[in-house]
Amino acid sequence: MMDETEFWELIDSTREGAEGDAEDQADLLVERLVQLAPDDVVDFARHFEARYNRAYLWDLWGAASVLLDGASDDAFDCFRCWLIGQGREVFEGAVHDPDHLAELLDDFDPEVDGDAEDLGYAADEAYEQLTGVAEVPDLGLPPQPAEPMGSPFDPEDDAVLEERFPRLWERFRE
Repeated sequence: MMDETEFWELIDSTREGAEGDAEDQADLLVERLVQLAPDDVVDFARHFEARYNRAYLWDLWGAASVLLDGASDDAFDCFRCWLIGQGREVFEGAVHDPDHLAELLDDFDPEVDGDAEDLGYAADEAYEQLTGVAEVPDLGLPPQPAEPMGSPFDPEDDAVLEERFPRLWERFRE
């Protein structure tokens, strides 16, 4: 049974091993996961999915829009995977206060950062390599809500973004 600490240790060690490159991190993560028992891979997937759903927040979508200069729903999905890949401190800090990403991120290049879709598939890929089954079994988690949690706003409205995320706006958009 993989606990939360082991989950974050896997995330951190693969990010460090990949030197922050999201695609390399996903590859390293698969390499590490295939060394585990299939049940542990399912546990990892459950931890990942729970955090992915927890990050489905209007304010995080807005922060992603500031950082990426606009974020479609698909781009926001990839951003949430990337955010998990940044580790516990950055993830928890961003979920608590998305504008705090201005202090939590050393740097951010919208050309290479903010998109880690492959991290979201690492557990499925490892599980398939271990079992021959294409997807991990049902994780027993509630489905992602139809709409992000929190107060809705237009994540494409620059004036709203600048007002809601003043530190992020000042650091990454001005």
